[in-house]
Formats: sequence, structure tokens, C-alpha cells
Amino acid sequence: MTIQSAGSDIFTARLLIDGEWRSGRTNTWRDVTNPLNEQVIGRVAVATADDLDAALEAAQRGFERWRSTPANERSDLLQRAAVILRERLDRAAADMTREQGKPIGEARAELIKCAEMFSWCAEEGRRAYGRIIPRRDPKISQCTFYEPIGPVAAFTPWNFPASQAARKIAASVATGCSIIVKGPEEAPRGCIFLAQALIEAGLPPGVVNLVFGVPADISSHLIPSPIIRKVSFTGSVPVGKQLARLAAEHMKPCTMELGGHAPVIVFDDVDVDVVVPKLVAGKFRNAGQVCISPTRFYVHENVYRRTLDAFAQRASALKVGDGLDPTTQMGPLANVRRRDALSDLVDGAVSAGARIVTGGARIGNRGYFYAPTVLTGVPDAARIARDEPFGPVALFAPFSSREDVLRLANDTDFGLASYVFTRSAANADLISRELQSGMVSINHFGLGNPETPFGGVKDSGYGREGGAEALASYLTAKFVSHAL
Repeated sequence: MTIQSAGSDIFTARLLIDGEWRSGRTNTWRDVTNPLNEQVIGRVAVATADDLDAALEAAQRGFERWRSTPANERSDLLQRAAVILRERLDRAAADMTREQGKPIGEARAELIKCAEMFSWCAEEGRRAYGRIIPRRDPKISQCTFYEPIGPVAAFTPWNFPASQAARKIAASVATGCSIIVKGPEEAPRGCIFLAQALIEAGLPPGVVNLVFGVPADISSHLIPSPIIRKVSFTGSVPVGKQLARLAAEHMKPCTMELGGHAPVIVFDDVDVDVVVPKLVAGKFRNAGQVCISPTRFYVHENVYRRTLDAFAQRASALKVGDGLDPTTQMGPLANVRRRDALSDLVDGAVSAGARIVTGGARIGNRGYFYAPTVLTGVPDAARIARDEPFGPVALFAPFSSREDVLRLANDTDFGLASYVFTRSAANADLISRELQSGMVSINHFGLGNPETPFGGVKDSGYGREGGAEALASYLTAKFVSHAL
């Protein structure tokens, strides 16, 4: 069994290496805590260096077999796995909520997106075509074709414990690569759910391996290995930069999907009553623990007060509680580190002169709850103005002109996502072209679908996950020139 009961409410999550679920060589475990009530609900195996070496060897063997598997067979397997995911998502969604805290509806939506990612990559993997290049010499043919890049080391976060892994796994499997996934120790069962579906669909041993443990130890062991040919990381900017440096030392290409501090620009031609519910829903999804979460709200001065008041009123009325309750609109933060870090950021902003409109404090004495929070008058000197809050905090400020708001929106080291709300085609066109971010969404928060590229610029990283761009990064182009 992948997950075994160790008591009425305790699960045990093991490592997947070469098609087998194993305890770590030293039988060391890490607790998994429910953020609702801080109770231990499970334990996850900690990989040793020997375990990682075994995973590397398995990935190499898996790659040699999988790379020669026809694309249509790889596609069929991913489609079978997608069917399994859809059939079992209710149980998996409840497990995710217990581990990570998000409302059950959001957990279900995440798992549905995993199945969609498997299905989309299954079809796109069939179309990794090369091309014929016109001849300069009638006796010489020229062509380019694509080969899988090789075994991949992937590092996935706890905020979307299944869907971020699904992006990497689906692209890897579709293109003929093998992969070692370092899953999130705080919420391990999302990755396990994906791996189980693939195994039941018929995936050969070694193509997908799953490990947990000490993140720094795992990355420092896997990335330098000559077996690993690509690195994919989703997480914080500091860790991403560290892994990118390590990969560069060994000439490993990377996909880096890092943090964000997304601006939201609201022009005065909008219907405030229509826009505010969208803003609140976007901001407090997953308790704001989303790399593309709208955070810096710039509202035209003509509608600033109305928008701020309506937003704050709606935010303060959100039902915060147990994610398994279908009426809950926001759950707890995922871990105590996130709660304490957010408290420090908000307290620091207030000390620097910011004003709390609503929220700004922990809720209760049990669990990692933090109130939906709105701040105004946040000075540039406050750390929250520059650092990604990664929590349920919205920063509001007025603007007077397009030039003014573009300066404010682009004045950050991040460049992942940006949002614009306007009825003006001219505003939408100009702002979307001038915003310094990898993604711009106008009049909604529609980012992250399987068929669309996902990624940023500046400190938010490089490379793309999702869309045809994602599969391209798991392939290498080979040029062949043949004298006839």
C-alpha cells in the first residue's frame, strides 16, 4: 500500500522508487499536521542519500525504456491515468483539505485541473513534430527532430500540492522523460494520488519516482548528478536562485516558477458592484497562498473609496473555518511558518505607518488561521510593500493616471502575474503591453489552464509550465544533415 493507516486517523506516506513504495533506508519519519487544529494526522518517510541514489538509478533505467515508447502509447497511458484521477477525486480532495487547509471545493477544483493537465499533455505529446529544412544542395537533406531531454528533478510546493506536481509529471511523461519528484512534506498525499493513478494506468517502474525528506539535502544530491538533465522548481525566489546557481554549475537547464507580488489595476470605468466580488474571490482563494494572488490593488481615485469600502466589507464577512465544511470560504494558512511570517509582515507595515482597514490579526488560539486583511497607506519602507506576503492580505492605494499606475505596478522585482479591470479597449491594450509580467489577465483572474503558458519575468523566474511551451522545455532539438 502507498498510504497505510497507523491508527484511526494517522496515515503513513512512503517513497516511490523504481515502482515500489518504500520506507527510507533509516526508517526516519516526519509528522504531517492538520492546519485546522494542529493535530498530527500522518507521517511521511524521509529519504536518505542511499534512497536518492536508488531513485536516480531507477530514473535512468526508466528513461531508457520510456524514451523509446511510441508517443501514442505514452498518450494513451496518460489518458487512462486522467480517468482514474477523475473517478477518485472526492477522497483525494478531502485528504488535501486535511493536510493543506484549503476549502474542499478548491481542493476538488485543483484535482480536476490535474486530470485536465494529464489529458492535455497526452494529446500535445503526440504532436512533438520536427521539420524538414529546405536543401541548399540537392544531394544533402536537412531535418530537425525532437528527443526527450532525459531524467528530470522536480521540486513541488505545498500550496498546490497536486496541481504543481501534475504540470511537471504530465509534461515529462508525455515527452518520454523520466522524473524524480520531491513532493511537499506538509501535504504529501496529492503527489501520491497522481503517482498511484499512473501506476494503475500501466506506467513502467522508474519513469516516475517520488521522494520526501530534507529539501536542501535532496536538491544538493539530485541536481549535481550526471543522470539528471533538467531541473523544474516551483517555490520561493531565494530557494529558486539557489537551485538555479547549483544547476548552472552543472549546465542543467531549468524551469523556475517563483514568487509574485501581483498588481491589480482598477480603472474608474468599471461597475464597482460587479468587480469587487471578483477581487475578493481572487485575493482570498487558498487564503492568498497563491503565487499569482492579486496583492497590490491600485484603484483609480474616482472610485477608490467605494471600492475599498466594498472590498473590506466583503472580506470581513468571509466565512473562515474548517475547509471540509462546504460553506467555508477560506481555510487556515497551511503551516505555522506562514502564519508567523504574515503576522510579522503586517505588524511591520503598521509600525511603518500603514493603516488596517479590516483584519490584521490571528483568529482564535488553535490552528493557523489569519483574518482576511486590508491595508492602506503602506509606505515603500515597509517590507510587505516589497516582499511577497503569500497570505490573505490586500494592499490598497489610489492612482490618478495610466502613467502613474504603470510606474507603481512595475516598481517591483517580481513579474509573474498582473490584473486589469476596465471597460476601455484602449486601457486594456496599453496596460497589457506595458506591464512587466509574464501573464496579464483582463477583467477576470483566468490564469493557469493546461493549454496556456504559465510563468514570469524578472525575479519571478523563467521558462513556462502549461501550453506547448511547457512540453518544449522537456525536449531537445536534434539537427540531422545527410549527404545522399
